[in-house]
Amino acid sequence: MNALVTDEPMAQPEINSTASPSGGEQQQRVAEIILRGRRSRPGAISTLALLLTTAILTWCSFPPLDMGPLAWLCLVPLLQLARPQQPTRWMYRLTYLIGMVFWLCTLQWMRLGDSTMYFALAALSAYLGFYWVAFLWLTRTAVHKLSVPLVCAAPVLWVGLEYLRAHLFTGFSWYYLGHTQYRWIELIQISDLGGAYTVSFVVVLANASLALLIPERWLAKWQLCWQAERSQLLVPKPRVRWIGVGAAVALLVVSCSYGMLRRGHAPFPRGPRVALIQGNFVATVRNDTHEPRDIFLMHRHLTGMTVGESPDIVVWPEGMFPYGMYTAESGVTDAQLSSVVPEIPLEIWRKGESQAALTDLADMTNAALIIGASVFAARPLDYSIYNSAVFVQPGVGVVNRYDKIHRVPFGEYIPLRDSLPFLQSLTPFRGKFGIDRGEQAHVFRYKDWQLIPLICFEDTVPHLVRRIAHSAQVNGNDQSQCLVNLTNDGWFHGSSELEQHLITSLFRAVETRTPLVRAVNTGISAVIDGDGVIREPDEFLDGTSPSEGVPKRKSIRDPRTGRFHKQLNCALVADVPLDPRTSLYVAVGDWFAAACLAGCLAVLLSGLFVKRPTLPVEAV
Repeated sequence: MNALVTDEPMAQPEINSTASPSGGEQQQRVAEIILRGRRSRPGAISTLALLLTTAILTWCSFPPLDMGPLAWLCLVPLLQLARPQQPTRWMYRLTYLIGMVFWLCTLQWMRLGDSTMYFALAALSAYLGFYWVAFLWLTRTAVHKLSVPLVCAAPVLWVGLEYLRAHLFTGFSWYYLGHTQYRWIELIQISDLGGAYTVSFVVVLANASLALLIPERWLAKWQLCWQAERSQLLVPKPRVRWIGVGAAVALLVVSCSYGMLRRGHAPFPRGPRVALIQGNFVATVRNDTHEPRDIFLMHRHLTGMTVGESPDIVVWPEGMFPYGMYTAESGVTDAQLSSVVPEIPLEIWRKGESQAALTDLADMTNAALIIGASVFAARPLDYSIYNSAVFVQPGVGVVNRYDKIHRVPFGEYIPLRDSLPFLQSLTPFRGKFGIDRGEQAHVFRYKDWQLIPLICFEDTVPHLVRRIAHSAQVNGNDQSQCLVNLTNDGWFHGSSELEQHLITSLFRAVETRTPLVRAVNTGISAVIDGDGVIREPDEFLDGTSPSEGVPKRKSIRDPRTGRFHKQLNCALVADVPLDPRTSLYVAVGDWFAAACLAGCLAVLLSGLFVKRPTLPVEAV
């Protein structure tokens, strides 16, 4: 060691400015290393936790738990993933996975009709899971590429995707975030401006404003970004954050003020007295244990129970006239009938026994009937099968019918069956399965009233109901109209589908400012006024037999729990509250949601064709 010691001064190395990289170059190299390391980015566990939190809170917001207030913060965890400029590890894969699991849990009632419906449940959930990915990707693109504030981007993009979901692949208009607020009657009145989408907009705006209140140090602690990238987080200044909160609060106050103004009207005029008949016949595809005679006699018995209440109109649920109705066009010969439909005897077509039975029932009750039935309509060269609402007047007979327009894919018809015949093997149906699509909407006119029939899930399709209501108002007196829904929810065995179907249909009454009455097999039958209030009927007639040992129910709700009764034979009698108000939504349609979808498309195009900004050196 001592041999290395010398009195000579230590030689200083030459500094070659070209051999050593500058400080800026060093920083740029580090930035490139970080960008190349995206495959090993942090945050997978935190991402999963945030997505699961959003999924759980959103699921709890809908039936069966029905905890609507949770919707005001359910998207806050998900929106944290929009704040880092660089995606976390497995961000989009985890988003799709958790989104699909959410829909599997939410739509689990689909499986109850038949074991083959598990495939439909899985397929629909796999499709709907993409909407979570689309929302997150579009939001991140709008915020980081286009510098759109989160409180503006999130509600616009969410509503645009809800609108897309309502139309794509025949549409699925269930479980909008705004539907969770159906109890907040003042808030949902804005639905007559732009549909239920407007309520979703308000709820998502509140979520976005709350999301920005989460401190950035929490995001760094959760490893949603590298420590060196903290400056790349979406961290608005405190003033901007509170402006977002103020905007959300202001919009909520304006919405509720509008709702109180719209509800400050004179009492609803009295409309027709209706009797809604509700049987309790659980439906399955393969094991239908109910005899047609039993179904008919029960509904006839329940109808008889209402005669003392002098109803003007009696409504039976979808398909609850179990014998079918057979009609043939004028001029169709016996030979043509035998050729077109050889499996059906000629006398069934010619006698009109179903028409006669319905006419006798109308005469017995001295009321008009709207009855759900299958209609077989023969023509010279072919025939069609319709899911129909048949209108019968006392002393006259069958005077009109409405054939369902909006059919349920794989439930009422098999899309692309001719091109892809294997699709039928994935369903429980064989042979010539399916119903034909009706040609147009109908309005049943009785005395001074206009009755607009809707069958099954048609009352969940906002643009369809709006179009039918608009057509009816143009051609008649919109102050005497009532929507009439005939539904068979017996496929879902008393599950949460029954509550969600009722909630979704409730928004149609507010959007169109038209009362809606529902006769539903297994429930939930109801009378809904133009404010979206589910009304207690004047009379609740429990059809439970004393031999069943169950106390007679006197209300549509269980007085202990407040929940609606389901799966029982009963009849509801009530006066329909007519609504003389008009609706902007009926007049102009989905202007609001369509504008939001246009915003989605603009962000999509920008994301595809606008280059991502270069990571600033200062961020490293």
